[in-house]
Parts: sequence; C-alpha cells; structure tokens
Amino acid sequence: MQVRIMYIEHKTNQNDKGEAWIGKVEFSKTGQTVYFNNRAFKKLKSGGTSGNHYDLETGDEYWISGVKKNGQDRHWAGGGKVKIDEKIIEEYLSIVDFEDIDDSKFEIVNIPPTDKSKFDKIENESIQD
Repeated sequence: MQVRIMYIEHKTNQNDKGEAWIGKVEFSKTGQTVYFNNRAFKKLKSGGTSGNHYDLETGDEYWISGVKKNGQDRHWAGGGKVKIDEKIIEEYLSIVDFEDIDDSKFEIVNIPPTDKSKFDKIENESIQD
C-alpha cells in the first residue's frame, strides 16, 4: 500500500473554511480509496461540488492533494489553521520551502493510524448495490 504525505480539507457546507490536515495517508491497491484519520475517502468519478473525494461513511466531500512547497495548501484561500501530524513534521519540512512550522498557520496534533478493516464491509456493500 502506497503511503504519502497529503493535504486533506473538509469541503461539504464549509465555505472553504473546513477542518484541514496534513498527514500521511494510505492508498488502496487501486488508488481509488484514501485512508486517513480513521476515515476512508473514495475518489469521485465525476467532479463534485467542491471536493475530489467523498467520505465513505458520511458522503461529505473532501479535497485531497499533495502538499504545496510554498505551504499555501488551503483550497481557495479558506481560513483556519491546518492540523499537522506531529509524526511527519520533519519529513514535511524537507518537502516545503520553509524551515519551521508557523504556529499562526498550523496546529500540531497526533493523528491516529486508520483501521482499514472497518471499511471492508462498507466498500463491499457499495460494490454489490
């Protein structure tokens, strides 16, 4: 399973001010599902309202993308701090064009690993429908 540091932002009914994170995600074998923070996000087959993935459990849309070197990851210049996983800060800083985490833009958090097995039933049900 491919693992990569990505930017994730909640888009449904958030007016570009939804909760946002930077952390390591895992991809399914096909790359169509992203696992992060005890959630599973499925790639939208056609353009969503404002996201490119949807939460398998809630249906809410999320924007998921690679991180930007300049640190301007917020989609459409929305507001609020981006939560960054404390476990990836050193690796993240090696990707971007700055040397420190700016406390005015980031909140350092501990993001738990995702138990992907809980999503097997949900995905298999949607395949059978």
